Parts: sequence; C-alpha cells; structure tokens
Amino acid sequence: MAPFSRFLMAVALLYPVISVAAGGTRYSGIFSFGDSLTDTGNSLRLPATGSGPSSRPPYGETFFRRPTGRASDGRLVIDFIVDALGVPNPRPYLAAGKTAGDFRRGVNFAVGGATALGPDFFSSRGLKPFVPVSLANQTSWFKNVLQLLGSVHERRRIMARSLFVVGEIGVNDYLVALGNNTAREARTLVPHIVAAVRSVLTEVIAAGARTVLVPGMIPLGCEPQLLALYTSGNHDPDSGCITELNELAQMHNGELNVMLRELRLAHPGSTILYADLYSAVADIIVSPRKYGTHITNRLIIVQIN
Repeated sequence: MAPFSRFLMAVALLYPVISVAAGGTRYSGIFSFGDSLTDTGNSLRLPATGSGPSSRPPYGETFFRRPTGRASDGRLVIDFIVDALGVPNPRPYLAAGKTAGDFRRGVNFAVGGATALGPDFFSSRGLKPFVPVSLANQTSWFKNVLQLLGSVHERRRIMARSLFVVGEIGVNDYLVALGNNTAREARTLVPHIVAAVRSVLTEVIAAGARTVLVPGMIPLGCEPQLLALYTSGNHDPDSGCITELNELAQMHNGELNVMLRELRLAHPGSTILYADLYSAVADIIVSPRKYGTHITNRLIIVQIN
C-alpha cells in the first residue's frame, strides 16, 4: 500500500480519536488487535510466517531501513496513530517479555494473515486459513496480559487510560473463502466475523476499556490479489474494482455498524468509535489525482514533491 494511502487511512482513523482527546481524554498507551494492516512484528516470531515476505526487503526499506514484520515498505496506520497521540509504540506481544512493565503502556496482538474466525470454523467448511492465528488467540493473549497487570483495580485503571484498536479484521477470512467459493457464499461469513469482533469488544470493555476504535472493511473489490483472480464479472466503470466484492465489504461494514450501535447502548460508559476505511481507500482509487497520485495497473503511485 502506498505511503499516501496509508496517510489518508490514518486520517480516517485518527479523526474520531483526536476528537475524543480534544474533549479531555489523554491516552497512556494502545492495545491493538488485527491482521497485517496492524501487525508491527508478531508475524516475524511465528514459525508459520517468520520467513514470509515481510521478513525480507523491500519491506521496511523506506522508513525503517530494514524489515520489521510490517506488511509495508514504511509505517502502518498504527504507527501514525501512535505519533499523533504521543504514546509509545505498542510492542508486538510475541516480542515482549512477560512482566507487567512490558505491557502497562500497551501491546500489539495483531498478526499478519490472522483471521477473525478460528481454524475449526474453516475446517467445518472444507477451508484452511493462511495463518493459524485468529481473534480467539489474540483474546487469549490479552487475558494473559491482564493476569500480569496486578490487582483488578490496577488493571481497570490501565485499561481506562488506554486506546483499544480492534481491527481491521476479517479481510483474510473473506480471502480464504473466496479462494474456493463465490462472493455469494463468502457473504455467509459476515455475521460470524462480526460476532467474533463483538466478542473481543465485549472482553476489553469488561476489562475496563473506555475508548475503543473499530476500523471497518476495506474495498475488497479493489484488492490487487482479488482483481487478478476475478477477471470476469462486473467491474465498476469509475474505479475498475469488482462490484460484487465491494458489495460484500459494504455488507460487512453495515452489519458491523449495527453491532457497534447495540454495544454503545449496552455500554454507555464506553466510547466506541467506527473508522471508515472503505470510503478513504475508495476515494483515492476513484479520484487519485485529487490526492496527488495516479493509478497504473491497479497500483497507487504517489507523487512526492
């Protein structure tokens, strides 16, 4: 993903958080769940992914000058959020130690290739995920961290002062399903994925989280891998993206927002924010020159002056 598109996605994520911060909320750290859009190094430490593409150049060469496990040549959205809020970059869970001091200022549980749903779910449908890590694993790691953070009072104090980022998650579930099935069949995963996200949100709120940011689904029909696989079918004349797959992403975001509204009613003491990644990415693709970019062969090219 090009640096400028990451910047715009960061703006989409940051705006509601900065609005909360402007109202008096100050964060001491970030707890993050997700996949490659958020993973800052966990994938390097898993046998299944440790030798993957993000462990080799050109990954990391633009900003860090070395591969860091990020699925990027530079920083991810989570890095921009950290900078904007002035909090420490949350250490990858699998790279951290196992003392309370390692986790008081946050931790990153995200793993590149992770799914919202577990291996048993996919196995029941004759499918196999790319990586053996799901939201259930990340939730288990979160519970391990809680046990290290002292008394219940101390845990809740840390949770209340932290920003929780849950997602983006689910894109890999759809990619797994779309590998062998149609978009119509992939749509049957939507309620299950949204329920898995809800389960994580319920856990962190119960632990004392007061501010939770939930990014939505990106435009799946504009994803290069899927554009290469689905050369037939309806393509949007303005963007060139696959209409049916973007409708799947919109369906996901619609059901996600319904769930978030229900949680807001159930937990009025917590601020539950939605980040619209779909619109941010779609607007770049439809109107690239408006942002100083142009698109060639489905790649976003950034003009840097």
